[in-house]
Amino acid sequence: MARVITGVMFDFSQTLFRSESTGPWLDAGLARMGLELPAAERDALAERLLENGAMPGGPEPRRLTAEQQVQWDRRDLDAESHRSAYEGLTHASDLPDPALARILYDRHMEPDAWRPYPDAEATLKELRERGVPVAVVSNIGWDMRPIFERFGFDRLIDVFVLSYEHGVQKPDPALFRVALDALGKSGPETVMVGDNPRADGGATALGCAFHHVAPIPIEERPEALAAVLGMLG
Repeated sequence: MARVITGVMFDFSQTLFRSESTGPWLDAGLARMGLELPAAERDALAERLLENGAMPGGPEPRRLTAEQQVQWDRRDLDAESHRSAYEGLTHASDLPDPALARILYDRHMEPDAWRPYPDAEATLKELRERGVPVAVVSNIGWDMRPIFERFGFDRLIDVFVLSYEHGVQKPDPALFRVALDALGKSGPETVMVGDNPRADGGATALGCAFHHVAPIPIEERPEALAAVLGMLG
């Protein structure tokens, strides 16, 4: 018997939305502090931040000390751990002013730092029109609902299930279970859409289908989300 999908769960970062790149993120922080760096110094700092994975929503760290690894592994369990992990990676990037770590962390939570993927709005609207309930299930340490509100997406989401609000993070099936219960759906009739096969793919433990989307710049991924519509019953 063919699977019939009647509910959809989406990841947030690099799935529905993508954050600004490291350079503009750094520039915004420097401007807020009134700091100007020579071009070569600015570029070198941006590269260190990128290598250290200091920007939430950006690439993961290329290497971590044992202590950093512990913080990294639990960063999405609560707001304090999230800020501590990322500000720590920022401080480790040899900043011109220690206060920049806090400024940069605060910047990444602002709606202006995010853009939706090209087909996100149309896909969510079509799901709404078809009466398909939608959840956002994210490993995150802060409330990104204001970003959805800024783009008018909040009315297209039935429930937000955020790891830091539940003290559990993907791929633990418990987080997906919260979403399924809120949607009134079982695993086999639901698909999880995300960029991380390990974390987002954890939903398959509950019988969910998994649709992978590549975590690439928005200009390079115009219609990966729309493919979900073809999976619906």
